[in-house]
Amino acid sequence: MKKHLIMLLLMWLLPLSSSWAQLQLFACEPEWASLAEELAGDKVVAYSATTAYQDPHRIEARPSLIAKLRRADLLVCSGAELEQGWLPMLLRKAANSKVQPGQLGYLMAAEQVQRLDQPAVLDRSMGDVHASGNPHVHFDPRRIAQIAAVLSERLQQLDQANSDYYQQRYQGFSQRWQQSIEQWQQQAASLKGQRLVVHHKDWRYLFDWLGIEQAATLEPKPGIAPSAAHLASIKRLLADSPARAVIYNSYQTDRAAKWLSGQADMPAVQLPYSVGGSDKAVDLFSLFDDIIEKLLEVM
Repeated sequence: MKKHLIMLLLMWLLPLSSSWAQLQLFACEPEWASLAEELAGDKVVAYSATTAYQDPHRIEARPSLIAKLRRADLLVCSGAELEQGWLPMLLRKAANSKVQPGQLGYLMAAEQVQRLDQPAVLDRSMGDVHASGNPHVHFDPRRIAQIAAVLSERLQQLDQANSDYYQQRYQGFSQRWQQSIEQWQQQAASLKGQRLVVHHKDWRYLFDWLGIEQAATLEPKPGIAPSAAHLASIKRLLADSPARAVIYNSYQTDRAAKWLSGQADMPAVQLPYSVGGSDKAVDLFSLFDDIIEKLLEVM
């Protein structure tokens, strides 16, 4: 009887032991959870604190997030002050020594690449400007390739027993990603030089990659809601220098974009901010597929 009970206990513990062997990854945004899954497969359980329908600047440090971070082996966020309003509090309350700044379990994606729009002077009158530069680096697949290399190395350091597995996953992802970059650039060649109005400067890296021109920004200053006077000034600007479309992302309201669309006789297009931001954007590859497809449709 005793032997039988021990066998039953071992059978019950076996699936739990395989779960314990997985790295617990806490991502601030869906794109980094998706990248981790590409690089680590079933060796990681990736959790995203936000969705593509939430503004990552403004998230509440909820108890459920604290509990998740407390159990994490690795924290991956955009950084560059994008999560400044909630991540420091989350780190303090979770009190997880493994994911604190300076530790192997702490990785800020934007710190691994060259950032655009780093201000020479910074003051409050400029709006929600990030001192470390534009944090929306995930809209440039070339920068994602750089971040993937760093994340893969970090996974290997944290889980050395599976180092070869992570290396193989990285090599496979890197090959497919580079092929996709070449394909996207060919598909999007006609977008070069086109003028688009944006809601926020979150598309800066995409535009830099594809050679798209930012005609105007619906926000008078970063993080400041569009005002009637500012929208009227954009309307006058577009009368002399037209744009092809106004774009906004999946967590932004469409009110200002649709008003300007009607006034300036151009389409307003919602693009997915991250993985999960549209029915088609189910991973990083399909995220860029969907963004480029939607932009080409309005051209």
